Amino acid sequence: MQLVVARIGRAHGIKGEVTVEVRTDEPELRLGPGAVLTTDPASAGPLTIETGRVHSGRLLLRFEGVRDRTAAEALRNTLLIADVDPAALPDEPDEYYDHQLMDLDVVLADGTEVGRITEITHLPSQDLFIVERPDGTEVMIPFVEQIVTEIDLEAQRAVIDPPPGLIDDRAEIASARDDEAADDSDHPEDAR
Repeated sequence: MQLVVARIGRAHGIKGEVTVEVRTDEPELRLGPGAVLTTDPASAGPLTIETGRVHSGRLLLRFEGVRDRTAAEALRNTLLIADVDPAALPDEPDEYYDHQLMDLDVVLADGTEVGRITEITHLPSQDLFIVERPDGTEVMIPFVEQIVTEIDLEAQRAVIDPPPGLIDDRAEIASARDDEAADDSDHPEDAR
């Protein structure tokens, strides 16, 4: 199975290094020196990682045969793709690869159908499930323990307990002003 593990960004310096947008939870495994990655577009690769380092919070890679800024800049926006054994599982029991989560049915605890996971977006603070609902609309579900209560790969489903307003329009809106108005009606001011 092939998985996108990174996207090449801009060139860094003049010696062929590039920044990369990491799209894997295991960059040390997938993006280490010696790794051979296929590419999209295919004409850019395959690429073999020569060196890698972190600079100012960004991963920088240099590929074999890429020696100057011009060659590095030509790789911009290229996707890096790793071959992954589809039966391989992450080391931690509560971690999942994206391919394991794609197409899972999303349901509420009572079994009510919400939709199907069509995409997983990796943000700095958390991951999001993009869920296609039966009516064709999409909803974003944060992949956090408080909301996604169970992943059952055998049954091919994700059970969620969404807060009000996440998957429907019935959000509960509370404000301090509403609370004050309720308090004032209990204790009307003295008449003058």
